[in-house]
Amino acid sequence: MVKGSVLDGFSYQPIEDVTATIKNTLLFQLTNNEGVFIINENLPLGEQTLLISKTGYLSKRLSIVINEGKTVDISGITLEKDTSQTTDLFTISLTDDELNDDFSGADNISGLLASSLDIFQRTAAFEFSASFFRIRGLDSNNSSVLINGIEMNKTFNGRPQWSNWGGINDVIRNQELSAGLTPSNYTFGGVLGSTNINIRPSEARPGSRLTYSSSNRSYTNRIMATNASGLLKNNWAYTISVGRRWGNEGYQDATNYSANSFFASVEKQFNTKHSLNLAAIYTPNRRGKSSPNTQEVYDLKDIKYNEYWGWQNGEKRNSRIKEVNEPIFILSHYWKVNSKTTLNTNIGYQFGKLSNSRLDYNGTDLVNNFPQGGGSNPSPTYYQKLPSYFERNFPDNLEHAYLALNEFQDIGQIDWNALYNANITNTANGGNAIYALYEDRVDDTQININSILNKALNEHITLNAGLNFKSLKSENFANALDLLGAKTYLDVDAYATTINEAQNDLQNPNKLVSEGDKFKYHYNISSKEIGGFVQAQFSYNKVDFYTALHTKSTNYQREGLYQNGGFPDNSLGNGEMLNFFGFGLKAGLTYKLSGKHVFDVNTGYITKAPTIQNTYTNSRENRNTVPNISEEQISSVDVSYIFRSPIAKAKLTGYYTNINNANEISFYFADGIGGDNAVFVQEILQGINKKHLGLEFGVEAQVTSTIKLKGVASAGQFTYNNNPNLYLSTEPDEDAENAGFINGFKDFGKAYLKNYRLASGPQQAFSAGFEYRDPNYWWFGASANFFNNIFIDVSPLTRTSNFNTDFDGNVFNDYNETIARELLKQEQFDDYMVVNLVGGKSWKINKYYIGLFASINNVLNEIYKTGGFEQGRNANYRELRDDKALDTPVFGSKYWYGRGTTYFLNLNVSF
Repeated sequence: MVKGSVLDGFSYQPIEDVTATIKNTLLFQLTNNEGVFIINENLPLGEQTLLISKTGYLSKRLSIVINEGKTVDISGITLEKDTSQTTDLFTISLTDDELNDDFSGADNISGLLASSLDIFQRTAAFEFSASFFRIRGLDSNNSSVLINGIEMNKTFNGRPQWSNWGGINDVIRNQELSAGLTPSNYTFGGVLGSTNINIRPSEARPGSRLTYSSSNRSYTNRIMATNASGLLKNNWAYTISVGRRWGNEGYQDATNYSANSFFASVEKQFNTKHSLNLAAIYTPNRRGKSSPNTQEVYDLKDIKYNEYWGWQNGEKRNSRIKEVNEPIFILSHYWKVNSKTTLNTNIGYQFGKLSNSRLDYNGTDLVNNFPQGGGSNPSPTYYQKLPSYFERNFPDNLEHAYLALNEFQDIGQIDWNALYNANITNTANGGNAIYALYEDRVDDTQININSILNKALNEHITLNAGLNFKSLKSENFANALDLLGAKTYLDVDAYATTINEAQNDLQNPNKLVSEGDKFKYHYNISSKEIGGFVQAQFSYNKVDFYTALHTKSTNYQREGLYQNGGFPDNSLGNGEMLNFFGFGLKAGLTYKLSGKHVFDVNTGYITKAPTIQNTYTNSRENRNTVPNISEEQISSVDVSYIFRSPIAKAKLTGYYTNINNANEISFYFADGIGGDNAVFVQEILQGINKKHLGLEFGVEAQVTSTIKLKGVASAGQFTYNNNPNLYLSTEPDEDAENAGFINGFKDFGKAYLKNYRLASGPQQAFSAGFEYRDPNYWWFGASANFFNNIFIDVSPLTRTSNFNTDFDGNVFNDYNETIARELLKQEQFDDYMVVNLVGGKSWKINKYYIGLFASINNVLNEIYKTGGFEQGRNANYRELRDDKALDTPVFGSKYWYGRGTTYFLNLNVSF
């Protein structure tokens, strides 16, 4: 018998899934969760070599002598981290826009998977992220991110805000990922799993690290410096990290970037039982956003085109800036009750602001006690400025279209000088601002308290349990940033039909706003969550299994601080307290047929409160909620076969997930409501069911000591699984009444969406690649990545009775079902392939480790669409038919394109 145990060379904690192989034989075993392995079959006698290896660590070879009937016991083998591993260096190549996508909901998936050593998840994070691929077609609000056990998911939309800790890469490498429904020691998690980021300085690798990076993706330069003390003789430990990322322009035009990062964590171990850790994270960042565009716009410009900017004083000024400034403080107490029990109690406090700026062009003056004025839309891609508009409306005089074409190609950006001139002229005549730059602002204050218990009941059974309390106060308002040469802005709704309806705040009618003032809307949302989980994990030689239970009580309440003129009776003061109760059950089993063949199954059922985002229909103006609002239900199952040998590792997984009773809320301007009426609406899609099924496969093979081959496949089908209810709401004015709204509300019945594909990025993705790792510490890798089954996000309103119904309630007399079916066919994007290269070199000079890493993405400069959405403007058959009949539709779908060739270069020095 050959037995032993393997420990981390720094923390001396057991390492699971280390491969122990007797060289030149097929005999191997993997270490269990205590780091122990036993090889006891068909052992060769005499002098042998034992190979100890695990991805991310330096392998170790030990000479042993096996005698018949004797036990070779090698306990306490230590493995050192391999600082040259690309799996570690890869994490720095993820760009912030891949982690903070505002539109597709794919945000943070890459960041969550970066901690994984699983080949499928690692490929999804690093190879598929630029295509906004979603694991199993699911949004990141189906996963949990924790820092020192404190959940960081936002209550507003359920998603982690990765930029809250962006730029401190060196100190968030210590992560524990639980994929899918598999158990975590810290939380129940979601159907996409959970990640706990450990920032305890006593468990950080001691030393210092300096890093410089250059890229043409989201930022152009980055510097970082980190120092970790490790546990000092006086039982103190600290970690400090600072960094900066900046650039005047990323890959898209005028996407300026500025971010600073500060991290400090200090820990005191009072004795062997008690330790206290205080950590502070502050990562303020600003970035210029880029626009989705119609194909007409891309054809006239290129895929780097961004409508949000214009020249001012010789510099590119972006009107759409996202700013995140939300410091985090975490106080953690670690109590080792005894050798089998630990209790971790944490208090998290976060405050600050999140804002998104934009231009307002509806500034007015009071004329005969009624607001009049307003300006033209400053967007260079406003439909009345593009050639398609003139081709449709002036087909016999194409000179207008030609002039629009030339002007857009020659300029095609915001004219900041024209905005200033209009404001200055109007101010000189005694008026107010016509144009203004403002920000939609959210100021959150949140406290989070939890306790997490881990107890080993015996050598086979571990108990995990936790209690959590979260309290949020979210203040929401519009803030005037720049009146562009004017002194005041009249705070009214320029589209209202009566003076009272025009008031954004009836308590302060016709208020004149200066820079820095709140206006338009102002309200608070308060939320409280109380929850807990309990979990039991069982581990035996042949079978591991677990079961877990989770409950959470959630409440929301809106407090209106303005009395909106359109909703005077349900905008000011406290609204109804909304209460939701969610619970979850999950269980799983792993059967170890042998060291090579493992079978795994997980199943779960989860109900959870709708997010704030999908609860209130238009919280800026009123306290109305989604009709029949209730908890969302998720059921999921996955089954895996895992093969592991000294040469190859492979995993095949089949999964099936149902999401029921979900809600989605959208805002847009629609033509063709109840006939030919045009109304700005809030679209409420209620009771949505979604179906996600598919296969995942990953394999890697160490074919020689220096060459590793890798292959990954994801084949899914993600569809609407029912016909949900669709409602529209708007301000209750004359236009709304003409369109058939009653008190600003209209029920359109079913939206016929069943079997339409969800817009969740590529539903099929494949990758094939290799790595070459030279003994002289340089490496090189390449991959080819294929994507298909990418679908546009369809407009639900055009799939309702409104599509074929005239103002009188009858079907249009010229309605043609064959044409309608073609009009409503979901657009599928072209398949594409992206080739990526990666390489690096490391050196050890005295006590210094120097690492150089470089990656080139999309080497062949492939042009491809990553996503898009149908505009809701063409709301009925006639509008859509007439528009699509044109060579270039006026209200065509809007798209996002992937980047062309990009690079990332990183140089670091560790000591």
